[in-house]
Amino acid sequence: MEVELDAARLEIFNNLLAEVAEEMGVVLQRSAHSANIKERRDFSCAVFDARGRLVSQAAHIPVHLGALPVSMQALVEWLDGRGEVLREGDVALWNDPFRGGTHLPDLTMVSAVWWEGRQVGYVVSRAHHADVGGRAPGSMPLGSEVYQEGLIIPMLRYAREGRVVEDVESLILANVRTPEERKGDLRAQLGSLRVGERRLLDIVTRHGPEAVTRWMEELQRYAGRMAGEALSLLPEGEYAFTDYLDDDGWGNEDIPIAVRISISGGSLKVDFTGSSGEVTGPLNCPRSVTLSAVYYVLRCLLPPGAPFNHGSLERVEVIVPERSLLDASPPRAVAGGNVETSQRVVDALLGALAQALPERIPAASYGTMTNLALGGEKPRPFAYYETIAGGCGARPYKDGMDATHNHMTNTMNTPVEALEFEYPLRVLRYSVARGTGGEGRFRGGDGLERHIQFLESARLTLIADRRRRGPYGLGGGGPGKPGEDLILKKDGRIERLPSKTEIWVESGDVIMIRTPGGGGFGNPEDSS
Repeated sequence: MEVELDAARLEIFNNLLAEVAEEMGVVLQRSAHSANIKERRDFSCAVFDARGRLVSQAAHIPVHLGALPVSMQALVEWLDGRGEVLREGDVALWNDPFRGGTHLPDLTMVSAVWWEGRQVGYVVSRAHHADVGGRAPGSMPLGSEVYQEGLIIPMLRYAREGRVVEDVESLILANVRTPEERKGDLRAQLGSLRVGERRLLDIVTRHGPEAVTRWMEELQRYAGRMAGEALSLLPEGEYAFTDYLDDDGWGNEDIPIAVRISISGGSLKVDFTGSSGEVTGPLNCPRSVTLSAVYYVLRCLLPPGAPFNHGSLERVEVIVPERSLLDASPPRAVAGGNVETSQRVVDALLGALAQALPERIPAASYGTMTNLALGGEKPRPFAYYETIAGGCGARPYKDGMDATHNHMTNTMNTPVEALEFEYPLRVLRYSVARGTGGEGRFRGGDGLERHIQFLESARLTLIADRRRRGPYGLGGGGPGKPGEDLILKKDGRIERLPSKTEIWVESGDVIMIRTPGGGGFGNPEDSS
């Protein structure tokens, strides 16, 4: 069957496929049990073609979405190696960071979509589960091995022929602190896949499998052309930058992330040679996370509304030294690499690109997700996780935004009402941290203050950064102020916390978190 190609139909199919992923996300959010998914929306959904190549994704979490193409490549290789396929009703599940995953709390589910015996694509959901076991509630410990971070789930079938494999689900639930909540979130992910399957089949039924396959391929070619044209407008040359993580929580300090970007012929070459080797603490990145940060920055360089899929990714070559901070090997700890190191990779990439595009690239944003994980046994077992926003970097033409999730996180906050309803916690303060943004012609955005009182004893993990070195300014702008983390004990003593720590807290204690402000842009004396 000959498929007629034209720009109008291309845009129609682009939006049809994007809406499949968006609707999957709505179903996942509304049916999830945990606050992390239903309130913070810490999940992502996407559509891939029958060869496992990205076609369309929803506007969800950048660190998830950029890693999903690596995940799908790993799944296809796993299936091919076994001489198998995902049949109708089958669902693959895994979280292995060294097979396309990000960190253990992020569980990936995939189902294949079949139409009259022919596979027409895959639908994918990835969600951050508030606990997957390990040595600390929230599964974000200050560990030195991935085994300490939770249950490692290799690629397996969570469902066969439309039915959940009960033994598999039971094994997972036996290894987590909040099994009922985990079961609810797993079933919510499964439900999002079923909706994605139906919506993709609706499109295939209406337009035919040949047309849908052809339009998927054409969307990928079109995205590649658009990316190439956008990159061809950038000044050609080589641009280098090095930024640093404060420490890994195990005594390693000033951990470098070095990048050299080559722009030529409508493509990018990104070389991380010179970056740190593997570290003891949990800031190591799987290669998938490093690629995700690169793909996020690539997307930022494209025109608004441009499709972003497999075709776009072909415009960038990434070189990452093996067995390094940015391409960690098992059994290195990686829980913080996904959330902290990915942010610093973005800072380094934008620092390099600012030399080529000083009129477009903003100063550094707060540069840390400030991960807070905690859990306890009273009044019932609970595990809670969230990331906390900060100040965005000033733009070359405008102040930075205050207290906003930025770059590799695209989550929302946990509302005070939801937090206090679901957990033995009380929010005493939740406000913009005034004066933390960097000085400049345009000021950096201010960070955030969040004071939480514990109503029961709990075990707490904090993994944060930018506590020693503030986010950089550009064009003569000043850096943002570093963050700060304190514990107010119930007896009135105040203790300063390391940026990466595990502690026990008692009922009545208060954790006081102030996140960094963004860097300023331009000489402050030029302000009008």
